[in-house]
Amino acid sequence: MSRFFSHRLDKLVPYTPGEQPRDMQYIKLNTNESPFPPSPSVIEAAAGEAGRLQLYSDPTCRELTDKLAEVYGVAPEQVVLTNGSDEVLNFAFMAFADEDHPLVFPSVTYGFYPVFAELNRIPYEEIPLKEDFSVDYRDYLNLDGKTIVIANPNAPTGLCLSLSEIEEILKTNPDGVVIIDEAYVDFGAESAVALVDRYENLLVTQTFSKSRSLAGARLGFGIGQKALIADLHTVRYSTNPYNVNRMTAAAGYAALCDNEYYMANCRTIMENRAYTTEALEALGFEVLPSTTNFVFAKTDKINGEALYLELKRRGILVRHFTKAGISEYNRITIGTKQQMEAFIASVQSILEELL
Repeated sequence: MSRFFSHRLDKLVPYTPGEQPRDMQYIKLNTNESPFPPSPSVIEAAAGEAGRLQLYSDPTCRELTDKLAEVYGVAPEQVVLTNGSDEVLNFAFMAFADEDHPLVFPSVTYGFYPVFAELNRIPYEEIPLKEDFSVDYRDYLNLDGKTIVIANPNAPTGLCLSLSEIEEILKTNPDGVVIIDEAYVDFGAESAVALVDRYENLLVTQTFSKSRSLAGARLGFGIGQKALIADLHTVRYSTNPYNVNRMTAAAGYAALCDNEYYMANCRTIMENRAYTTEALEALGFEVLPSTTNFVFAKTDKINGEALYLELKRRGILVRHFTKAGISEYNRITIGTKQQMEAFIASVQSILEELL
């Protein structure tokens, strides 16, 4: 770092995104992107805004906000739109967490949580997972005004809490905001949006990156009661009022209009997930039960890093984490059936060569 870098941030450890190598063609199963392209109407809608990029986007995102509110059964005033769900999470940390309301989240979860906490100088506590890698909802009861953040389903494990367990957390923490990060909810979990009108302390965040094939467009959103969302708009207008660009807003609106196309893709991914899980288990892997578009798996036949490296050498990318407790596992994004068949064939070949 330079000698000008602020001492407030000199211990900041940045988030490490999934690798995007360009040295060869890979089957990309490492960043939880959708294997399916956007629908034709989404591509057309985004292209239609290209000739007006000299104009600022609508800071209220009125059309997109109204459509999203309609799809999720809430009022437009209960919605905030952001540049990916990372931004709404950062806004929420800024708005609802501080020295008097420190953050609490699982010890194995989305890697941006501690980064945002450090960046915003918010104290935080990481609560260990259970031995089976699940979140124990009882660890989050009666936390006396702390700000709770839970990815549900969790990443990289793929496990989820039930809606009744989330409701217990909300009931016992009336003086602290509970953020439920639902980036992967469309692949088999139950959304907490159904609880928003009953709990003023609930913020649900989601993204268009995974289930709606718009990872490259950067579009996320938060849903909560009006006062909570108004707080987030205060932060947004104080930070980046034009945070959703014209092409992304148009693409997002068209994606919501084509919602069945994307939900059908989610069902296909869930079918491919079942195939991949069964095939890995037949090869002797332990695979955690997933409600996401990825699986988390290990085998005692080869360590996690060695498998990751050998797959990469063969043109298949998966995500390996070096963190203690999960380094034997790899996170494998679920792609098309053809991609998953190629992945399984490569894994089987690697294991056979070890004999």
